[in-house]
Amino acid sequence: MRYISTYLSFVGVLLSTTAYAADRPSWQADNIKNTESLTPFRHHVRSLHHDNKEQDSSEQIIVTGTRDPSQTARKSSSPITVINGDKLRSTGMTDIREALVQLSPSISREVNGSDQGSIVDSLSLRGLNADQTLVLVNGKRRHTTAALNFDGGSQQGTTPVDLDMLPISSIDHIEILQDGAAAQYGSDAIAGVINIILKSNNKGVNLQSTNGGYYAGDGFTTGENINAGFNLGNRGFFNLSAEYKHQDRTQRTGIDPRTGRDNDLATGQPQVTREAIEGNFSYHITNKIEVYAFGTFTHRDAERWAYLRAPSTTAADGLSAVYPTGFEPVETLPENDYGVTAGVKGKRFASFDWDISSTIGSDHDNLSDYNSANATEYAETGYTKKRFYLGTYSNQQWTNNLDVRRPVDIAPLYKPLNIAFGAEYRHETYAMHTGEPWSYIGSGAQGYQGITPTSRVDAARHVAAAYVDFSTQFLRGWQFDLAGRFEHYSDVGNAHTGKISTRYDVNRYIGFRGTASTGFRAPTLAEENFANLTVSPNYANGQISPNSAAARYLGSTGLHPETSTNFSVGMILNPLPRLHVNVDAYTIKIKHRVVDGGVYNGQMAINAYKFNGIDVSGFGADPNSVSAQFFTNGANTRTTGLDITASYDTDFGRIGHFTWDAAVNFNHTNVSDIQKDGNGNPVLNAQQINYISTENPANKLIFGGTWRKGKWNVSVHEIRYGHSTSNLTYVSGPNAWSNSVFYEQVNKPRFVTNLEIGYQVLPQLHLALGGNNIGNTYPSRVPVNTSDYNNNKYDTGSQQLSEEGGFYYIRADFRI
Repeated sequence: MRYISTYLSFVGVLLSTTAYAADRPSWQADNIKNTESLTPFRHHVRSLHHDNKEQDSSEQIIVTGTRDPSQTARKSSSPITVINGDKLRSTGMTDIREALVQLSPSISREVNGSDQGSIVDSLSLRGLNADQTLVLVNGKRRHTTAALNFDGGSQQGTTPVDLDMLPISSIDHIEILQDGAAAQYGSDAIAGVINIILKSNNKGVNLQSTNGGYYAGDGFTTGENINAGFNLGNRGFFNLSAEYKHQDRTQRTGIDPRTGRDNDLATGQPQVTREAIEGNFSYHITNKIEVYAFGTFTHRDAERWAYLRAPSTTAADGLSAVYPTGFEPVETLPENDYGVTAGVKGKRFASFDWDISSTIGSDHDNLSDYNSANATEYAETGYTKKRFYLGTYSNQQWTNNLDVRRPVDIAPLYKPLNIAFGAEYRHETYAMHTGEPWSYIGSGAQGYQGITPTSRVDAARHVAAAYVDFSTQFLRGWQFDLAGRFEHYSDVGNAHTGKISTRYDVNRYIGFRGTASTGFRAPTLAEENFANLTVSPNYANGQISPNSAAARYLGSTGLHPETSTNFSVGMILNPLPRLHVNVDAYTIKIKHRVVDGGVYNGQMAINAYKFNGIDVSGFGADPNSVSAQFFTNGANTRTTGLDITASYDTDFGRIGHFTWDAAVNFNHTNVSDIQKDGNGNPVLNAQQINYISTENPANKLIFGGTWRKGKWNVSVHEIRYGHSTSNLTYVSGPNAWSNSVFYEQVNKPRFVTNLEIGYQVLPQLHLALGGNNIGNTYPSRVPVNTSDYNNNKYDTGSQQLSEEGGFYYIRADFRI
């Protein structure tokens, strides 16, 4: 809360992100009272149609964080940001995460991961892990990725929803609830909720093509998509989106001291090709009963280069005859992902509105690598394969919901009491299946080892939940919301959560709001079961299942849920007719936080791997560079912060119309009560504490605006990323591979400028030329003695700006 007094002076000058407000299709507008029975079910009533003048998105009816069917973002008792789909697509980014990072200061992402962690599109809300933000699609829980991020950094250990699996062309708008919501939606909603609302326009065809690349001359990216709406008589609609995306890899490495050349391809964005399709359907059987369905299917091929094996390294491994000039393994991740929801809902059945739905989603990854070798196989047989099948990851989530609501008139209350209740049943599975034998036997495949038989997993659990929700207005301007939820997990037990929120509008110029809630997050099946090993030329690092014999040898005590307590207070200011300011301070306390801790290196790690049938005792580098770790409930944390947003419209007459906007987030996390493992050692070292606490920027500011006149539009925004701090591992010198002595890396604040100029060539065709980070700004450099063969020039675990530099694009929008 200390941020309030320090930063309230910004209120008068900060402006917030605005978005196009969407109109409803005509048949839905006529029947809106009959079709919008329950707030979570009103996902079908938004459409893409809009005029060229930006409107205030805060006046839009919202469906997130409330079950009141008439709630708007501006009148919400919790902070809600609404970002229109056109706003996302106008950023020049071809996926949702990168677009949101450009638009919301509360959202951040890692500079760049490595291995499979760099392929999954994960994000952070309010400085917490990606797993601590719940993602919904049309109000329904979205399944998570099967590919766990096991690389060191702020997102280590996460298996979030992969936003790249959702086509950006299918989105009408996104509602971001920046408040704890576990009592309303269940596990994972500690930091907040991101609800992706799909398009529901019942006519028109929209095509978009975005092509661009980086200032460095690489990373060519193309995104082509089409969206079409169809009218099903006068009772329904069908909306369809299809999308193709390709991005080339980038290279952000330094001069490799082994070769004297900049020829290592391990650092930079991966190469990705993705095809996605989405459908959204609704049909009224009667005026009171509606059937609906929506779903996505995505296929993605991704390739990630591992560290270069120079000729000197190849000779040390005895592979000079196979790769006389060295080699660089390439990890591949072909992936299939789908999510389908079907349901039926109605209104006024015994005075109740109701919705019954079922959602099934799955992510399946096939792992392999090529340009690789197994040194043990070559030494024993005189032959080694160069391409290896490494195994599979897969998960599935089947969720069934019953939701019921009715308003009850109670005489003393200013508005009816809205009563909502419901139940949920969810079945989750997670599997890791074994790779081919030579991918893990002996030294295993170079780059990324195959899944061993001892690491094979077929896990499942059941989750049952029930909730109740009340909302009303006691007096004119005084709003009150109360929610409670019970959940039972077959593997980790029970959880009880509650939330109370209120808002009081003194007059039309000023209002106050506040919330208090409890929350929880159950450890994922991946966290409970995942294991792997990555071998680089000069280190080996692996993840050990916390329930395995290897982890128990290292002191693991198993996993249980983390719990949270959230408090927030806010102020809403409307000092002028077109000036709107929101100020929200928050604190989030998390107990028993699940972290990737328990790090051991040297002989202890080598012994642990032997429990899993993996022998790394012959690893050619320093034995201290062999490390192992496991997930554990390692610490308590407290995150405090402040969000300020504001917006202002100016009409300059013949000069044009300008929408000013700005928003800022201040955020800080403290780590306390660090636990000890079964061997009496702290489960977190200084580096891992930094992963949680200081790798997220201390603040992030976005300000600028959009000018429109006639056929022209110009948008310019400045983003300031505050400093972040990391503890980096030494890879050379007297402290090389130390688990207790690190280099403190301070990533200095950075300014980034985004600019787009657009022109309406024809009534149906709009062209835009733009750039993100047009000044080609990069993060702070790291010392050579913390960079593997001078490969990582930047702190890749930081959540500051990207290491890719300036991106320039041209976009064409065609509407029929």
